[in-house]
Amino acid sequence: MAKLYFNYSTMNAGKSTLLLQASHNYREGGMQTYLITAQLDNRAGHARIASRIGIGEPADTFAPDDDMFAKLAARCAQNPVACVFIDEAQFLTKTQVWQLACAVDDLGVPVMCYGLRVDFQGNLFPGSAALLAWADEMREVRTICHCGKKATMVIRRGPDGRALQDGEQVQIGGNETYVSLCRRHWREAVSD
Repeated sequence: MAKLYFNYSTMNAGKSTLLLQASHNYREGGMQTYLITAQLDNRAGHARIASRIGIGEPADTFAPDDDMFAKLAARCAQNPVACVFIDEAQFLTKTQVWQLACAVDDLGVPVMCYGLRVDFQGNLFPGSAALLAWADEMREVRTICHCGKKATMVIRRGPDGRALQDGEQVQIGGNETYVSLCRRHWREAVSD
């Protein structure tokens, strides 16, 4: 039975690594997968999912106005797809998450989404909020704060290295920009 999955965490938890490993396992078993990532995040190159540990794969991309049901239906019509993997799922719109849920139900294809739960201000991303509401299964990918506790929050650093409290929700960046922290250290960093 196909399901919609949401694997979530903070930055640098290894979500892309897990996605790539799971896709590899399907392909090693002779099954095809369909990899998709956000068009706006091209840190690994255009149309590519990559991990900080150096592994990567080509992928299709999605933009905010793409119909995800139509995209999956077209791909499944070309060749059988055992599983769809979506990286940077926080950038999906609410409508796109619903389209993915419909694809799971109507096309019978499992969809595994990987993404951030909250932004640097502690707010849910729209795609993450919809996935938390509609996913059949959710899994937290854990990472740790510098103190050793589970990291559940992330700060965005400014040019001076201090935590920013204002700004656009979306700013693409990696270790140079974001730091994952436990809630206590996040509160300290944002002076709450």
